[in-house]
Amino acid sequence: MTPIINFAHRGASAVCPENTMAAFRKALELGATGIETDVQMTKDGSLVLIHDETLRRTTNGQGFVKDYTWEEIREFDAGAWFNEDFRGERLPSLEELLLLTKNHGTVINIELKNGIIQYPGLEEKVIAMVQSLGMEDRVVLSSFNHYSLVKCKALAPEIRTGILYMEGLYKAWEYAQTVGADALHANKYAVLPEWVEEAKARGIVYHPFTVNDPQEMKRLIAAKVAGIITDHPDLLNQLLQTEGA
Repeated sequence: MTPIINFAHRGASAVCPENTMAAFRKALELGATGIETDVQMTKDGSLVLIHDETLRRTTNGQGFVKDYTWEEIREFDAGAWFNEDFRGERLPSLEELLLLTKNHGTVINIELKNGIIQYPGLEEKVIAMVQSLGMEDRVVLSSFNHYSLVKCKALAPEIRTGILYMEGLYKAWEYAQTVGADALHANKYAVLPEWVEEAKARGIVYHPFTVNDPQEMKRLIAAKVAGIITDHPDLLNQLLQTEGA
């Protein structure tokens, strides 16, 4: 049986500032076999890893990511807000994360943050970066913007895509087929064992988010999902060892 992928949500975000190289490195130390991150674009077209469209929550900057150049973005501190021990951490580029994980066999779930702000050319730039490093088979592109995922499949059918959605989507596996998606990145409440089987029969897998409670982890392991997105990759790693997944 294929091992369940342990996706560290924005890196090891429970113990490090999210979407920083510190969080990504720590995730690998804690047993993550996958990393989930968010990509946006700077004013001059660089691919930067940050969840919010604005800088305020996770840096000492203000305003929108899209209004700064890469050089300007790198001046902001992305660690001190979390803990003084991380002062000096910077927002990383997509390339930095891919280079870190290239020789680890890690699966990278790149969420395209283009639901609120439409970044022209985001899909092309992300795909080109992945292809330049030969990591097509190690990447899953996800988004709440399913039009964007259709575009990704047209540009690079060899790269997996996963539709992000909340609970309530009827027969999600059938919908996924209409957009050519390979995975269902469902809210953790929208996953039942029978649905996992229905999807699997169509070649579609589940990667639920964001799963931090041990009992929820156990339930999803038992349901035989393909991956679990969590803030606690160490806890999930322990359970995967004991549950035999």
